[in-house]
Amino acid sequence: MVTHPYYIYNALIVNENTRFPGAVFINNGRISEIFNGNAPSGFIFPEETDRIDAKQKYLFPGVIDDHVHFREPGLTAKGDLFTESKAAVAGGVTSFMDMPNTIPKAITLEILEEKYTLAAQKSLANYSFFLGATNDNLAEIEKADPTRICGLKVFLGASTGEMLVDDRQTLDHIFAKSPLLIAVHAEEESIVRNNLREFEEKFGTNIPVFAHPLIRSEDACFKSSVKAVNLALKNDTRLHLLHLSTAKELALLQNDRPLAEKKVTGEVCIHHLWFDDRDYQDLGSRIKWNPAIKTSRDREAMLEAVLNDTIDIIATDHAPHLTEEKQNPYLTCPSGGPLIQHSLVAMLGFYHLGKISLEKIVNKMCHGPAILYRINKRGFIRKGYHADLLLIDPDDPWMVSQENILYKCRWSPFERVTFKSRVTHTWVNGNLVFNEGKFNDSVKGQRLEFLC
Repeated sequence: MVTHPYYIYNALIVNENTRFPGAVFINNGRISEIFNGNAPSGFIFPEETDRIDAKQKYLFPGVIDDHVHFREPGLTAKGDLFTESKAAVAGGVTSFMDMPNTIPKAITLEILEEKYTLAAQKSLANYSFFLGATNDNLAEIEKADPTRICGLKVFLGASTGEMLVDDRQTLDHIFAKSPLLIAVHAEEESIVRNNLREFEEKFGTNIPVFAHPLIRSEDACFKSSVKAVNLALKNDTRLHLLHLSTAKELALLQNDRPLAEKKVTGEVCIHHLWFDDRDYQDLGSRIKWNPAIKTSRDREAMLEAVLNDTIDIIATDHAPHLTEEKQNPYLTCPSGGPLIQHSLVAMLGFYHLGKISLEKIVNKMCHGPAILYRINKRGFIRKGYHADLLLIDPDDPWMVSQENILYKCRWSPFERVTFKSRVTHTWVNGNLVFNEGKFNDSVKGQRLEFLC
C-alpha cells in the first residue's frame, strides 16, 4: 500500500530518446505529473507529499529484466525471491521475469501459480514467471493466459532433465499453438555432446574451463537458433532468442522495423557484453555460463547490434550458485552466476567509456522489454503509468566487494571492479523501496500484466 505521494525534483530525466531537466509527481502509486523543469509555483501538492531533491541525478524508468533464475522454490540455498529481488531493486531493477527450472519445475499452471503466490509474499520487485515447455505438456501450454503470464520457455539445448524439448513434432505443435510468446535457449544438444566427447577423450575429467566456448560452440548456438527461427516463421509465432552469444546469430535478426512490429526478437546478457574468452584465465568458472562467453569479436558484435537495434533488449540471465559449487571441476561445476545488482551500473560503465548513450541504455533495459512483452503501463516515464523509477548518481565511484554484494550466494564476477555510477533510490509502484542503501521491505511488488 502506498503511504504517501512523492515529488522528485531537480532531476535529469532520461526517457523516450530524450534527456531534460525535470520533475515527477507520484500519487497513488502512479506517475501523476511530469514537469519540464520543476513544478510551477502554483501547483498544489497533498500535505503529506515527500519531497526528494534529485540534485541533478539521472531519473530513469525502472529496469525490466526478462531473464532471471531466482531459485525459488526448491533451490533456495543459492537464492530466493526475497534476497534476489532485494539485490534487484538495489541495482535499479523494478520488474523481473523468472525462468521455470526450479524444483518442482514450472511446467503446469498449478505449479506456476504457486510461484506467483510466493512472489506476492516475498518479492520487493514486480514479477512474472515463464511457463516451461516439455515434450508432453502441450495441453497446459494451450490453457495459458497471455495477459497473466510473460511467456513460454523452451529449452532447445543445455537441458534441465525433462525440460529439453527435442521431439520435432512436439516443437511444431508448440510453435503452432502456444498462446504465449516463446522464449528459447538455443544450443544444439547433439553438437554439444559431440564436442564434449572430444574434450573428454583428450583431457579425461580434467577439462579446462577455457574449453567451455569450444564445447558449447558457435556452431551449436547458430544451428539451434536457425531451427527456432524457421519454426517461428513457419507458424507465424512470436519468438524471442534469449542470451545470444555469437556474431553469427545476429544475421537471424532484423532492425528494419520498430520493435513492436517484430515477430523474431533477440536479447543479449551483460556477461556477453562485458567478458570474452580471454577472461577465463583470471575468472575461470565464475564466468561459466550457458551459452558460453565467446570471443572478443562476438562481444564487440553484440554491442554493435545493441547500438544499431538488431538486438532488442539487454538482460542478465541472473543465475546464482554457491561458491563451493563454482569451485568444482569443469564437468560438475554448474553454469551461471549472479548479475542483477550490477547490470545497470555495468552498462553505465560503457556509457562513461563513450560506447553507448544513456538514451540507448534506457531503450534496451526499460522501454524495450516493456514493448517486447507488451507489459501494461510500465517501462516508461509517462502520466498514468506505474511509478517504477530510479535515481542514479553518475559520479559516485564504488568497488564491488563481498561487503556490498546482496546476492544470497555472496559473490560476483564483478568483485574488485570499480563502477563510477551508483543507484541511490528505487521506487516500485510508487513505494520508495531502496533509499541510499536502506530498504523498505514492508511493501511488495505486483504481478505484471500484459496486453494481447
